[in-house]
Amino acid sequence: MASSERAQILAEFLGTGTLVATVVGSGIMAQNLAGGNVAVALLGNTIPTGAILFVLITMLGPISGAHFNPVVSLAFFIKKALPARKLFPFILAQIIGGILGCLLANFMFELDMVQISQKIRTGPAQWISEITATIGLLLTIFVCLRSKPSAIPAAVGLYITAAYWFTSSTSFANPAVAISRIFSNTFAGIRPEDAGFFIIAQVIGMGLALIIAKYLLEEER
Repeated sequence: MASSERAQILAEFLGTGTLVATVVGSGIMAQNLAGGNVAVALLGNTIPTGAILFVLITMLGPISGAHFNPVVSLAFFIKKALPARKLFPFILAQIIGGILGCLLANFMFELDMVQISQKIRTGPAQWISEITATIGLLLTIFVCLRSKPSAIPAAVGLYITAAYWFTSSTSFANPAVAISRIFSNTFAGIRPEDAGFFIIAQVIGMGLALIIAKYLLEEER
């Protein structure tokens, strides 16, 4: 493996790990400080997530493209913008990095490092929310790549910040994040039996986003 490819895989590992550590850690901090006010807790979870996405994409985008998300990597593979040899290493790095980021967040807040979440997140409304959130995320990336690539860090960070609030699922839109959050029984967690349905919804959202992008951007069909 070329050194540049190792750097790309490391960037995906570190980026996804930091993203999940931020999502879970800020969720724990928000829950601790909000005094039972769920809206305040969600706000405390939202702002750090949007902020860290801006930082991570700005920092690591030039190295790996800053996917931090298996459906983003898979979508770029389908669009022939990511070579097949990189797809599995990227996805594996994202999942492992995300899980370790979740465990780190648990440890930093003096919780059991490995937990299994009992947080219920299920039902058609949340599944449709995940489809919607994933479509929006991918279209944000695809369209900004065409119109203004330099805006992607801000656009993605702001989109996820908004999507936390306009979707009932709080916009996971990322299979690596869904898998990772199984391992924290906190405000940010998700039950294992619910995560699978979220991932299915995210893959469906990816497929719909690819179809919409072809027409929206008038790509060759």
